[in-house]
Amino acid sequence: MKKTAEPSLRLQQGLQALGLSASLEAPLQAYLHELAKWNASYNLTAVRDPAQMVTRHLLDSLALLPALDGLPIARLLDVGSGAGLPGIPLALARPHWRVAVLDSNGKKARFLRHAVRTLALRNVEVIEARVEAHQPDRLYDAICARAFSALGEFCSLTEPLLAERGHWLAMKGRLDDNELAALPPFVCVPRAVRLDVPGLYEERHLVIASRSAPSASGLPT
Repeated sequence: MKKTAEPSLRLQQGLQALGLSASLEAPLQAYLHELAKWNASYNLTAVRDPAQMVTRHLLDSLALLPALDGLPIARLLDVGSGAGLPGIPLALARPHWRVAVLDSNGKKARFLRHAVRTLALRNVEVIEARVEAHQPDRLYDAICARAFSALGEFCSLTEPLLAERGHWLAMKGRLDDNELAALPPFVCVPRAVRLDVPGLYEERHLVIASRSAPSASGLPT
């Protein structure tokens, strides 16, 4: 009984610590249930313990939200989303956002489509493609990635997809000064925020970057 209750208790306490509504517990638990079930066959994540999934996946994703207060986000792209992290937890917590979860891996994209159907996520679009091939109708206000690639490569690959006043959101562990120094000249880094993930005693940061020069893209913003 204790093992069954522990993930739920972690999630309840984590939502409270992050100042998020307790009403998120049920949909997040439903997502976690589907992730754990599919993970047994598809190896979507190396984390298999449900309690650790709560901390390392759900709360790690939701810990971005306090740092995003004040940013005008209506359309968010989650690049290399994998099992939907952080895109699906963010979409659940911010139903007024339009969230696109992008991954080129077929089995991960199948899980993403399954999760969107099962959870009835009307604000989530699944894109099975490489980021270089993605051609949206409208540019994104924010583009996020969780351990996708080096920061400079992430910004270079996604620059054509970012709205003029949009932001890159790169989730990192420890900050690498060399990585920040190697950013392309069109990127400016206004701030790097230390994230407080409830129950996780490891360094977590969010690098919030913006464009320092006009975009060459002609897509509508």
